Amino acid sequence: MEQLPADFFQAMSELQQTGHQLVIVHGGGPAINAMLEKVQITPRFVDGLRYTCEATLEVVEMVLSGSINKQLVRRISQSGGKAWGMSGVDGGLITARQTDRPLGLVGEIVHVESAMLGHLLELGYIPVVAPLAVSADGQNVYNCNADVAAGAVAAALGADKLLMVTDVPGICLPQADGEMQVKRETDPAEIDQLIKEGIIYGGMIPKVQSAVDALKQGVGQVVICRGTASDLRDAVIGRPVGTAIKSTILQ
Repeated sequence: MEQLPADFFQAMSELQQTGHQLVIVHGGGPAINAMLEKVQITPRFVDGLRYTCEATLEVVEMVLSGSINKQLVRRISQSGGKAWGMSGVDGGLITARQTDRPLGLVGEIVHVESAMLGHLLELGYIPVVAPLAVSADGQNVYNCNADVAAGAVAAALGADKLLMVTDVPGICLPQADGEMQVKRETDPAEIDQLIKEGIIYGGMIPKVQSAVDALKQGVGQVVICRGTASDLRDAVIGRPVGTAIKSTILQ
């Protein structure tokens, strides 16, 4: 998040002003880890996903809903755009149940209240969503993986495109000369194979799995790309950039 340049937000504001409707679902892993270190809590991960105990959840909620969310809103505003920050807890935007996986207070999303986001879009705002969720009875808050939350939000909105902005240029494949090459297009079947072969691993696994889930739920296309102004503009207008994941074998 800290690496996103000013012209990225300028491009986002320009896209908004030319009629594109944008929603941001953000993470904040490095900032969370930095705060956990300050309060002497050791981060723990399982298959690329953060294990969340009660103490960790307090830090996650503070960092995501507080500093990171408002920083993004401020940077969009400084670039001439209009943004509205919230977390998935606000208004019951994202409802989840606790996962059965050994991840602690991590939620599996069961519903996204898309009408709320739709109203903000109609009013000319870019919704900026921190990936926290609330239980159906309102009693519990859960941490959600940002990529999973982004896929769920995109599906609920029937988005034409989901952009997964990261610090790598896409899914990279090793070449015979030892160099890495970006794979420009792929599909769910090939993704499964790349995971089995260990080429896709760690934090990229939930990213691509969320992409596949979003495609199954009707999102037109998913693009994994860098957080640069040029990648953002190109991805939105349909130029080849990063790795495009298409539902070529899904009915």
